[in-house]
Amino acid sequence: MKHLIILGDGMADWHVPSLGGKTLLQYADTPAMDWLARNGRCGLLKTVPDGFHPGSEVANSSILGYDQHLVYEGRGPLEAASIGVDLQPGDLALRCNLVCIEGDILKNHSCGRLETEEGDQLIRFLNEHLANDRIHFYTGVQYRHLLVIKGGNKHIQCTPPHDVPGQTWRDKVPSPLPQEGEGAHPLTTGGEQPLSAAETADLLLDLILRSQQILPNHPLNIERAREGKDMASSIWPWGGGYRPQMIPLTERFHEQIHRGSVITAVDLIRGIGRYAGLNVINVPGATGLYDTNYEGKAQAAIDAFRRGDDFVYLHVEASDEAGHDSSIPLKLKTIEYLDKRLIQPILEQVDFPLSIALLPDHPTPCEHRTHTAEPIPFAIYYPGIEPDGVQTFDEDAAKEGSYGLLKGDEFIKEFMSIL
Repeated sequence: MKHLIILGDGMADWHVPSLGGKTLLQYADTPAMDWLARNGRCGLLKTVPDGFHPGSEVANSSILGYDQHLVYEGRGPLEAASIGVDLQPGDLALRCNLVCIEGDILKNHSCGRLETEEGDQLIRFLNEHLANDRIHFYTGVQYRHLLVIKGGNKHIQCTPPHDVPGQTWRDKVPSPLPQEGEGAHPLTTGGEQPLSAAETADLLLDLILRSQQILPNHPLNIERAREGKDMASSIWPWGGGYRPQMIPLTERFHEQIHRGSVITAVDLIRGIGRYAGLNVINVPGATGLYDTNYEGKAQAAIDAFRRGDDFVYLHVEASDEAGHDSSIPLKLKTIEYLDKRLIQPILEQVDFPLSIALLPDHPTPCEHRTHTAEPIPFAIYYPGIEPDGVQTFDEDAAKEGSYGLLKGDEFIKEFMSIL
């Protein structure tokens, strides 16, 4: 039996008054999702352990069964793995957004959806003016990039920029955590003196302020302002950590997974996949937004199985971005696109024994505009499964599913036990 996880990032939501009190999953037209629920079994999954921020790095690696107390190192190291940056001992890797700041307000976390080519120009510009032997910027995708500080201390508080849109940014800048944990970070291999948490926070604030002095004067930003677009007027570092220690899925489930792949447009998920021992499949036209290549991702998953893969983690980011944008119509469209343009084609093409799990990683309520930690619905289907009576795929219906509420590695163990 081959195994496919279909992950609709941020797809879960709250009950919305303007939709008659329904959630978006309940309101959307999702015949393929409902078919999986009706012909399979459902439940709820707690993807964010107590004490952890409901970030996608936590939720997605939890879905794969990784204990966050053992492996959590933030988004930065995952982004590094995705773009091929080999972190050395003592390297602090941080996700580095290019954001739009106007005065005291962080207007948005993505500066109006930069193209990757535009982001690359600005990252090279930052390296010219701000980088040194200790500090280096790396180009990622669109507005999502990487900052590596040799000898940096991870014991700092950094607010994710998608938690700040429309709010003042000055009280959200990096700060040292009370329990700094001196000596708890690796020594560097390049001879750099390790920084304290306070020194690391001060360095990051200095980089933020200096970026705000130079970025608005870059020709690309001048042109964006002339066209009425948001400028990439500041960097925003967050999600810092060291290289995580993750046992590959091929070792943890060696009888079921001899070869596996991850399909995504998001560096973070690629990084998780690489550390989990999965091959990365890049799909042309995969954008991470509503206009992503749904059909191409579906075909890539089918092709991977036909080439001999035993496991595919198929991730679609679009609903999460729509939730961050607080757009109910757009999020409904992304959910329905996922159903009709990705799940349905897979169901129509599968001609081999396949176990399918469908779930979001966390809610991204449009009303809230950021992630929350409530348990999420999931459905599991495979040939021969005995359905549990749940008729639709949504947050409320899943509560009645026969799996109940799963935590920790219970979901992945249950899913991979299907032989």
